[in-house]
Amino acid sequence: MLIFSILTAAVAPGIALLTYFYLRDKYDTEPLQMVLKVFLIGFLVILPVMILQRGLTIWLGDGPLVQAFVVSAGVEEALKWFVLFHLIYHHTEFDEPYDGILYATAISLGFATVENVIFAFASQATLGTMLVRALLPVSGHAMFGVMMGYYIGRAKFTSGWTNRKYLLFSLLLPLFWHGVYDYILDNLTQYWIWYIVPLMAFFWYGGLGKIYRATKRSPYRLTEAGGQD
Repeated sequence: MLIFSILTAAVAPGIALLTYFYLRDKYDTEPLQMVLKVFLIGFLVILPVMILQRGLTIWLGDGPLVQAFVVSAGVEEALKWFVLFHLIYHHTEFDEPYDGILYATAISLGFATVENVIFAFASQATLGTMLVRALLPVSGHAMFGVMMGYYIGRAKFTSGWTNRKYLLFSLLLPLFWHGVYDYILDNLTQYWIWYIVPLMAFFWYGGLGKIYRATKRSPYRLTEAGGQD
């Protein structure tokens, strides 16, 4: 029973957040099976992530900046971006800016969920620990997904230099903020909570704003509004 409770606590935050982002898709709801497929792909991303992280740690060492910005954030965000760009960016279902956010959060939450399960069993975590992880790592991955998806959504509907700029933003901004997040948790052992709480509030405030702006740019919103006139 305890194992079942821990497993549920590890999986539930990712499912709950994915449901939230799916329900925010107001104008042209994505196929649920497509969203779940991307979520499950996030499970698989952890395998190459672990291999690359191990190799980079051996090659570059375990300095705090290297670990935070290259080994952890760099590898995780780069691989999620790579999968998202090659599997979703040119897909016909990606037809409005918010879709970038939905699919990026789906792959991020898939990754965060399997990471949570591994952590739960490897460290014999308690329910209290899993609650903290729901509020921090899982929520953090979701917000990095919002950043990535927002700018991929902007890139999808632009061209030329603007397109390349937004694609670059979609990789570098979540990588940078993920690195900041990891550096705080790994190195500020005594006062980390005084930094991480306002940082998470900043992520959510900015993330909700990005969701709002991406939704407003939906071509289906304009069509719906025009049909009501």
